[in-house]
Amino acid sequence: MSGLRWGILATGSISRMFAADLRTAGLDLRAVGSRSVEGAIAFARDFDIANAHGSYEALAADPGVDIIYVGTPHPMHLENAELALRGGKHVIVEKPFTLNRSEAETLRDLAAERGLVVTEAMWTRYLPHMVRIREIIASGALGEIRGVFADHTQKLPDDPAHRINALELGGGALLDLGIYPISFAWDILGAPESIKATARFGETGADTEVATVMQHPSGAISTTLSSSRAVGPSTASIVGTKGRIDIDGAFYTATSFRHISSDRTVIETYSSAYDGRGMQFQALAAEQRAAAGDLAGDVLPIDETVAIMGALDDIRAQIGLRYPTETL
Repeated sequence: MSGLRWGILATGSISRMFAADLRTAGLDLRAVGSRSVEGAIAFARDFDIANAHGSYEALAADPGVDIIYVGTPHPMHLENAELALRGGKHVIVEKPFTLNRSEAETLRDLAAERGLVVTEAMWTRYLPHMVRIREIIASGALGEIRGVFADHTQKLPDDPAHRINALELGGGALLDLGIYPISFAWDILGAPESIKATARFGETGADTEVATVMQHPSGAISTTLSSSRAVGPSTASIVGTKGRIDIDGAFYTATSFRHISSDRTVIETYSSAYDGRGMQFQALAAEQRAAAGDLAGDVLPIDETVAIMGALDDIRAQIGLRYPTETL
Protein backbone atom coordinates (compact mmCIF):
# COMPACT_ATOMS: atom_id res chain seq x y z
CA MET A 1 0.00 0.00 0.00
CA SER A 2 1.17 3.50 -0.83
CA GLY A 3 -0.68 5.15 2.05
CA LEU A 4 -2.77 7.28 -0.31
CA ARG A 5 -6.19 8.29 0.99
CA TRP A 6 -9.17 7.81 -1.32
CA GLY A 7 -12.24 9.90 -1.98
CA ILE A 8 -15.24 8.87 -4.10
CA LEU A 9 -16.97 11.55 -6.19
CA ALA A 10 -20.61 10.55 -6.89
CA THR A 11 -22.65 7.80 -5.26
CA GLY A 12 -24.21 5.84 -8.14
CA SER A 13 -23.94 2.12 -8.86
CA ILE A 14 -20.47 2.24 -10.43
CA SER A 15 -19.12 4.21 -7.45
CA ARG A 16 -20.60 1.60 -5.12
CA MET A 17 -18.81 -1.19 -6.98
CA PHE A 18 -15.54 0.74 -6.90
CA ALA A 19 -15.86 1.50 -3.18
CA ALA A 20 -16.60 -2.16 -2.43
CA ASP A 21 -13.42 -3.24 -4.22
CA LEU A 22 -11.35 -0.59 -2.44
CA ARG A 23 -12.54 -2.16 0.81
CA THR A 24 -11.80 -5.66 -0.54
CA ALA A 25 -8.21 -4.60 -1.24
CA GLY A 26 -7.83 -2.94 2.17
CA LEU A 27 -7.21 0.50 0.69
CA ASP A 28 -7.69 3.67 2.69
CA LEU A 29 -11.16 5.01 1.78
CA ARG A 30 -11.56 8.28 3.68
CA ALA A 31 -14.31 10.40 2.08
CA VAL A 32 -17.24 10.57 -0.30
CA GLY A 33 -18.80 13.53 -2.07
CA SER A 34 -22.37 13.74 -3.31
CA ARG A 35 -24.67 16.46 -4.62
CA SER A 36 -26.64 16.06 -1.39
CA VAL A 37 -25.65 15.59 2.23
CA GLU A 38 -28.22 12.82 2.55
CA GLY A 39 -26.74 10.88 -0.37
CA ALA A 40 -23.21 11.24 0.98
CA ILE A 41 -24.22 10.13 4.48
CA ALA A 42 -26.04 7.05 3.16
CA PHE A 43 -23.06 6.04 1.01
CA ALA A 44 -20.63 6.66 3.87
CA ARG A 45 -22.72 4.52 6.19
CA ASP A 46 -22.77 1.63 3.71
CA PHE A 47 -18.99 1.64 3.26
CA ASP A 48 -17.86 2.79 6.71
CA ILE A 49 -16.42 6.07 5.40
CA ALA A 50 -15.49 8.71 7.96
CA ASN A 51 -16.15 11.90 5.95
CA ALA A 52 -19.36 12.55 4.00
CA HIS A 53 -19.43 15.74 1.93
CA GLY A 54 -22.63 17.26 0.57
CA SER A 55 -20.87 18.70 -2.49
CA TYR A 56 -18.13 17.73 -4.92
CA GLU A 57 -16.35 20.98 -4.10
CA ALA A 58 -16.06 20.00 -0.45
CA LEU A 59 -14.60 16.62 -1.38
CA ALA A 60 -12.04 18.21 -3.71
CA ALA A 61 -10.99 20.57 -0.91
CA ASP A 62 -10.71 17.84 1.75
CA PRO A 63 -7.11 17.88 3.05
CA GLY A 64 -7.51 14.27 4.17
CA VAL A 65 -7.85 12.99 0.61
CA ASP A 66 -5.00 12.33 -1.84
CA ILE A 67 -6.73 10.62 -4.76
CA ILE A 68 -10.29 10.82 -6.07
CA TYR A 69 -12.34 8.42 -8.17
CA VAL A 70 -14.83 10.20 -10.46
CA GLY A 71 -17.96 8.12 -11.06
CA THR A 72 -20.36 10.63 -12.63
CA PRO A 73 -21.96 10.31 -16.12
CA HIS A 74 -19.69 10.97 -19.11
CA PRO A 75 -20.57 14.64 -19.78
CA MET A 76 -19.61 15.56 -16.21
CA HIS A 77 -16.16 13.92 -16.26
CA LEU A 78 -14.30 16.99 -17.49
CA GLU A 79 -15.78 19.36 -14.93
CA ASN A 80 -15.53 16.92 -12.02
CA ALA A 81 -11.99 15.75 -12.78
CA GLU A 82 -10.85 19.35 -13.27
CA LEU A 83 -12.29 20.19 -9.86
CA ALA A 84 -10.36 17.35 -8.23
CA LEU A 85 -7.10 18.18 -10.01
CA ARG A 86 -7.36 21.85 -9.06
CA GLY A 87 -7.85 20.65 -5.49
CA GLY A 88 -4.46 18.96 -5.71
CA LYS A 89 -5.78 15.40 -5.95
CA HIS A 90 -4.70 12.57 -8.19
CA VAL A 91 -7.69 11.38 -10.23
CA ILE A 92 -9.01 8.16 -11.73
CA VAL A 93 -11.92 8.87 -14.08
CA GLU A 94 -14.57 6.31 -14.96
CA LYS A 95 -14.60 5.27 -18.61
CA PRO A 96 -15.02 6.69 -21.12
CA PHE A 97 -12.47 9.21 -19.90
CA THR A 98 -14.35 12.18 -21.38
CA LEU A 99 -16.82 12.91 -24.18
CA ASN A 100 -14.13 13.67 -26.76
CA ARG A 101 -10.41 14.14 -27.39
CA SER A 102 -10.40 17.87 -26.69
CA GLU A 103 -11.71 17.32 -23.17
CA ALA A 104 -9.23 14.48 -22.64
CA GLU A 105 -6.35 16.73 -23.65
CA THR A 106 -7.53 19.36 -21.18
CA LEU A 107 -7.38 16.89 -18.29
CA ARG A 108 -4.04 15.44 -19.40
CA ASP A 109 -2.44 18.87 -19.66
CA LEU A 110 -3.86 20.13 -16.36
CA ALA A 111 -2.61 17.04 -14.53
CA ALA A 112 0.85 17.43 -16.05
CA GLU A 113 0.91 21.10 -15.07
CA ARG A 114 0.01 20.20 -11.48
CA GLY A 115 2.31 17.16 -11.28
CA LEU A 116 -0.64 14.84 -10.66
CA VAL A 117 -1.74 11.47 -12.02
CA VAL A 118 -4.93 11.39 -14.05
CA THR A 119 -5.94 8.06 -15.53
CA GLU A 120 -8.91 6.31 -17.08
CA ALA A 121 -10.65 3.59 -15.08
CA MET A 122 -10.34 0.97 -17.82
CA TRP A 123 -10.21 -1.82 -15.27
CA THR A 124 -9.87 -4.59 -17.88
CA ARG A 125 -6.27 -3.58 -18.61
CA TYR A 126 -5.26 -4.40 -15.04
CA LEU A 127 -7.05 -7.70 -14.50
CA PRO A 128 -4.80 -10.73 -13.88
CA HIS A 129 -6.03 -12.61 -16.96
CA MET A 130 -4.98 -9.68 -19.17
CA VAL A 131 -1.56 -9.59 -17.51
CA ARG A 132 -1.12 -13.27 -18.39
CA ILE A 133 -2.37 -12.75 -21.97
CA ARG A 134 0.21 -10.02 -22.56
CA GLU A 135 2.91 -12.38 -21.25
CA ILE A 136 1.88 -15.08 -23.74
CA ILE A 137 1.90 -12.61 -26.63
CA ALA A 138 5.29 -11.19 -25.62
CA SER A 139 6.76 -14.72 -25.54
CA GLY A 140 5.99 -15.15 -29.23
CA ALA A 141 3.81 -18.20 -28.57
CA LEU A 142 1.04 -16.89 -30.84
CA GLY A 143 3.40 -16.02 -33.69
CA GLU A 144 2.40 -13.03 -35.78
CA ILE A 145 -0.91 -11.59 -34.59
CA ARG A 146 -3.22 -11.42 -37.59
CA GLY A 147 -6.54 -10.49 -36.00
CA VAL A 148 -8.39 -9.41 -32.87
CA PHE A 149 -12.14 -9.87 -32.53
CA ALA A 150 -14.26 -8.63 -29.62
CA ASP A 151 -17.90 -7.90 -28.89
CA HIS A 152 -19.68 -6.20 -26.03
CA THR A 153 -23.40 -6.76 -26.36
CA GLN A 154 -26.04 -6.32 -23.68
CA LYS A 155 -29.80 -5.94 -23.58
CA LEU A 156 -30.15 -2.67 -21.71
CA PRO A 157 -33.39 -0.73 -21.13
CA ASP A 158 -35.00 0.74 -24.24
CA ASP A 159 -36.87 3.34 -22.19
CA PRO A 160 -36.15 6.69 -23.91
CA ALA A 161 -35.65 8.29 -20.49
CA HIS A 162 -32.95 5.82 -19.45
CA ARG A 163 -29.38 7.15 -19.35
CA ILE A 164 -28.19 4.71 -22.02
CA ASN A 165 -30.61 6.29 -24.51
CA ALA A 166 -30.12 9.92 -23.47
CA LEU A 167 -27.83 11.82 -25.85
CA GLU A 168 -27.51 14.68 -23.37
CA LEU A 169 -25.84 12.19 -20.98
CA GLY A 170 -23.54 10.77 -23.64
CA GLY A 171 -25.77 7.71 -23.93
CA GLY A 172 -25.44 5.07 -26.61
CA ALA A 173 -23.57 1.86 -27.31
CA LEU A 174 -20.28 3.46 -28.36
CA LEU A 175 -19.19 5.23 -25.18
CA ASP A 176 -20.82 2.85 -22.71
CA LEU A 177 -20.00 -0.47 -24.35
CA GLY A 178 -17.79 0.05 -27.40
CA ILE A 179 -15.02 1.60 -25.34
CA TYR A 180 -14.21 -1.87 -23.98
CA PRO A 181 -13.52 -3.81 -27.21
CA ILE A 182 -11.93 -0.78 -28.89
CA SER A 183 -9.53 -0.26 -25.97
CA PHE A 184 -8.88 -4.02 -25.96
CA ALA A 185 -7.86 -3.94 -29.62
CA TRP A 186 -5.47 -1.04 -28.91
CA ASP A 187 -4.00 -2.97 -25.97
CA ILE A 188 -3.14 -5.93 -28.17
CA LEU A 189 -2.32 -4.28 -31.51
CA GLY A 190 -1.59 -0.63 -30.77
CA ALA A 191 -3.18 2.42 -32.37
CA PRO A 192 -4.93 1.71 -35.69
CA GLU A 193 -3.84 3.30 -38.94
CA SER A 194 -7.38 3.26 -40.30
CA ILE A 195 -10.89 2.92 -38.86
CA LYS A 196 -14.14 2.13 -40.60
CA ALA A 197 -17.38 2.27 -38.65
CA THR A 198 -21.08 1.71 -39.11
CA ALA A 199 -23.99 2.06 -36.72
CA ARG A 200 -27.69 1.72 -36.04
CA PHE A 201 -29.69 4.26 -34.03
CA GLY A 202 -32.64 4.16 -31.66
CA GLU A 203 -35.67 6.35 -31.16
CA THR A 204 -33.80 9.07 -29.26
CA GLY A 205 -30.96 9.33 -31.77
CA ALA A 206 -28.56 7.41 -29.52
CA ASP A 207 -26.56 4.63 -31.17
CA THR A 208 -27.83 1.16 -30.34
CA GLU A 209 -25.29 -0.82 -32.38
CA VAL A 210 -21.78 0.14 -33.52
CA ALA A 211 -19.31 -1.98 -35.46
CA THR A 212 -15.72 -1.12 -36.34
CA VAL A 213 -13.00 -2.54 -38.55
CA MET A 214 -9.53 -1.23 -37.76
CA GLN A 215 -6.21 -1.93 -39.47
CA HIS A 216 -3.10 -1.64 -37.31
CA PRO A 217 0.53 -0.85 -38.19
CA SER A 218 1.52 -4.53 -38.34
CA GLY A 219 -1.19 -5.15 -40.92
CA ALA A 220 -3.36 -6.97 -38.38
CA ILE A 221 -7.09 -6.29 -38.46
CA SER A 222 -9.39 -5.89 -35.48
CA THR A 223 -13.17 -5.96 -35.48
CA THR A 224 -15.56 -4.90 -32.74
CA LEU A 225 -19.32 -5.01 -32.26
CA SER A 226 -21.27 -3.31 -29.51
CA SER A 227 -25.01 -3.36 -28.87
CA SER A 228 -27.30 -2.05 -26.14
CA ARG A 229 -30.35 -3.91 -27.47
CA ALA A 230 -29.24 -7.54 -27.83
CA VAL A 231 -27.20 -10.06 -25.86
CA GLY A 232 -24.26 -11.68 -27.62
CA PRO A 233 -21.37 -13.72 -26.20
CA SER A 234 -19.22 -10.70 -25.22
CA THR A 235 -16.15 -12.79 -25.94
CA ALA A 236 -12.83 -11.91 -27.55
CA SER A 237 -10.19 -13.74 -29.57
CA ILE A 238 -6.60 -12.98 -30.48
CA VAL A 239 -5.53 -14.93 -33.56
CA GLY A 240 -1.90 -15.51 -34.54
CA THR A 241 0.03 -17.66 -37.00
CA LYS A 242 1.05 -20.14 -34.25
CA GLY A 243 -2.14 -20.17 -32.23
CA ARG A 244 -4.90 -18.13 -30.66
CA ILE A 245 -6.35 -17.03 -27.33
CA ASP A 246 -10.10 -17.33 -26.79
CA ILE A 247 -11.35 -15.20 -23.89
CA ASP A 248 -14.67 -16.20 -22.37
CA GLY A 249 -17.53 -13.79 -21.77
CA ALA A 250 -17.57 -11.26 -20.48
CA PHE A 251 -14.03 -10.78 -21.78
CA TYR A 252 -13.58 -7.45 -20.01
CA THR A 253 -14.36 -8.86 -16.52
CA ALA A 254 -12.64 -11.41 -14.30
CA THR A 255 -12.93 -14.39 -16.61
CA SER A 256 -11.14 -17.37 -18.15
CA PHE A 257 -9.32 -18.02 -21.42
CA ARG A 258 -7.71 -20.78 -23.42
CA HIS A 259 -4.42 -20.62 -25.29
CA ILE A 260 -4.86 -22.92 -28.29
CA SER A 261 -2.16 -23.92 -30.77
CA SER A 262 -2.65 -23.83 -34.53
CA ASP A 263 -3.29 -27.59 -34.49
CA ARG A 264 -6.14 -26.93 -31.99
CA THR A 265 -4.30 -28.33 -28.96
CA VAL A 266 -5.17 -26.52 -25.73
CA ILE A 267 -1.86 -25.35 -24.32
CA GLU A 268 -3.13 -23.46 -21.29
CA THR A 269 -6.45 -22.84 -19.56
CA TYR A 270 -6.59 -19.84 -17.25
CA SER A 271 -9.33 -19.10 -14.72
CA SER A 272 -9.52 -15.93 -12.65
CA ALA A 273 -9.75 -16.39 -8.89
CA TYR A 274 -9.68 -13.48 -6.47
CA ASP A 275 -11.94 -11.59 -4.11
CA GLY A 276 -14.11 -8.73 -5.31
CA ARG A 277 -15.15 -7.68 -8.78
CA GLY A 278 -11.63 -6.82 -9.88
CA MET A 279 -11.77 -3.02 -9.87
CA GLN A 280 -9.19 -2.97 -7.10
CA PHE A 281 -6.36 -3.76 -9.53
CA GLN A 282 -6.74 -0.43 -11.36
CA ALA A 283 -6.90 1.32 -7.98
CA LEU A 284 -3.69 -0.35 -6.84
CA ALA A 285 -1.98 0.63 -10.09
CA ALA A 286 -3.15 4.24 -9.71
CA GLU A 287 -1.78 4.31 -6.15
CA GLN A 288 1.57 2.97 -7.27
CA ARG A 289 1.82 5.53 -10.07
CA ALA A 290 0.88 8.39 -7.77
CA ALA A 291 3.36 7.30 -5.11
CA ALA A 292 6.13 6.99 -7.72
CA GLY A 293 5.29 10.25 -9.48
CA ASP A 294 4.67 8.33 -12.72
CA LEU A 295 2.42 10.72 -14.63
CA ALA A 296 2.54 8.85 -17.96
CA GLY A 297 1.76 5.26 -16.99
CA ASP A 298 2.56 2.11 -18.93
CA VAL A 299 -0.45 -0.25 -18.85
CA LEU A 300 -2.70 2.54 -20.09
CA PRO A 301 -0.63 5.68 -20.77
CA ILE A 302 -2.56 8.92 -20.58
CA ASP A 303 -1.53 9.75 -24.17
CA GLU A 304 -3.14 6.49 -25.28
CA THR A 305 -6.35 7.37 -23.48
CA VAL A 306 -6.36 10.71 -25.30
CA ALA A 307 -5.74 8.98 -28.63
CA ILE A 308 -8.55 6.49 -28.01
CA MET A 309 -10.94 9.37 -27.36
CA GLY A 310 -9.78 10.78 -30.70
CA ALA A 311 -10.60 7.46 -32.38
CA LEU A 312 -14.08 7.56 -30.84
CA ASP A 313 -14.45 11.08 -32.28
CA ASP A 314 -13.51 9.66 -35.68
CA ILE A 315 -16.07 6.87 -35.34
CA ARG A 316 -18.76 9.35 -34.34
CA ALA A 317 -17.93 11.53 -37.34
CA GLN A 318 -18.33 8.52 -39.63
CA ILE A 319 -21.68 7.46 -38.19
CA GLY A 320 -23.03 11.01 -37.71
CA LEU A 321 -23.24 11.10 -33.91
CA ARG A 322 -22.86 14.27 -31.85
CA TYR A 323 -23.73 14.99 -28.23
CA PRO A 324 -25.72 18.16 -27.46
CA THR A 325 -23.47 19.10 -24.53
CA GLU A 326 -20.30 19.22 -26.65
CA THR A 327 -18.66 22.57 -27.25
CA LEU A 328 -16.49 21.50 -30.19
